[in-house]
Amino acid sequence: MAQRAQVVEQTPQSVRERYDREGPIFLDEDLYVLLALDDPNTKWELHDGVLWEKPGMSYAHVNSVARLVRRLIQQLDEDRYVVLSNDGRVRRSARNYLIPDVSVVPTSVLNRHLHEDSLQLGVFNEPLPFVAEAWSPSTGTYDVNTKIPEYKRRGDLEIWRLHPYERTLTVWRRISDGVYDETIYHGGIVQISSLPGVTINLDELFV
Repeated sequence: MAQRAQVVEQTPQSVRERYDREGPIFLDEDLYVLLALDDPNTKWELHDGVLWEKPGMSYAHVNSVARLVRRLIQQLDEDRYVVLSNDGRVRRSARNYLIPDVSVVPTSVLNRHLHEDSLQLGVFNEPLPFVAEAWSPSTGTYDVNTKIPEYKRRGDLEIWRLHPYERTLTVWRRISDGVYDETIYHGGIVQISSLPGVTINLDELFV
């Protein structure tokens, strides 16, 4: 008589242990959400169904992100927008959850989620007005090949990639459905078109 294979139920703890042994592993959405809630101190992302831990960042990365966040907070109306730094997730599908280095979320969107269920994992399915990534030795290729294309597929309005070592900024602005205009800046003042009235002096970010 054939014996039925034993099914081992996975838990957040068993997923962490397996990740430590094997590295990036395939994971379904429900278990990913459980893991993210159970282990909030680890920045878990899901890329095409594969679990990744967001790596640590260099000092230059930390500096440019912190300065960008400060400039955004100084200029944005806190009643209309919330600025998140390495917190909150954006979702494109059941197989894709990302944590931007910086994101700007309308308070109307955040409040709607709070009223629906304030204890759920903080995930935004909606296109956001602004997301940004900063280059670091641990994430350079990964950001360009994986995260930037996903932000475009989500329809986020303006996507920034800061490169503190080259002192450059690449901006993708959505101009129509699925179409983005790309501009590279080497310094000076840049206006965020999706956030009227907000400007960023790049020379102050790359100190």
